[in-house]
Amino acid sequence: MDLDKLIRGRIRDIDDYPKPGVVFKDITPLLADHVAFAGVVDAIVNHHGRGTIDKIVGIEARGFILAAPVAYHFGAGFVPVRKKGKLPARTHEQTYDLEYGTETIQMHTDAFGPGERVLIVDDVLATGGTARAAAELVRRAGGEVAGLSVLMELSFLHGRDKLGDLDVHSLVTV
Repeated sequence: MDLDKLIRGRIRDIDDYPKPGVVFKDITPLLADHVAFAGVVDAIVNHHGRGTIDKIVGIEARGFILAAPVAYHFGAGFVPVRKKGKLPARTHEQTYDLEYGTETIQMHTDAFGPGERVLIVDDVLATGGTARAAAELVRRAGGEVAGLSVLMELSFLHGRDKLGDLDVHSLVTV
């Protein structure tokens, strides 16, 4: 199976969403295809190796969909990173820039034990703001960032450049 070709064939572009000039990468056709979805999850797990990760962070909202089955396959816990005001207990928060605005995300302060190895999973790496903010939250909560895995990297936005020495794994680069 050519996973790259399968993934590319299951992602559609939606022009001018969520605002004019933005081309949204819709992954719902990929999620609806069990072969493509399983291939993505397996590729992320295989890249990092079983037994090397303690917790998986999923970034709201599409990152949750990918991160939860990855956590299951690793035998690891799942930790949500959510938009401000969505988590019930004490949180750390980080504000960052998006390609079309600003956002604040939060994570529970007790999400990790000291030194737990954490993999951050999201659907798209665009400008790098969300990933950098999530990595900062992991570190503040006591975790060690083992890497970032994304389904798709939008290389023309140079998000990887903002992530320093973070180990970035993308399944498809456009």
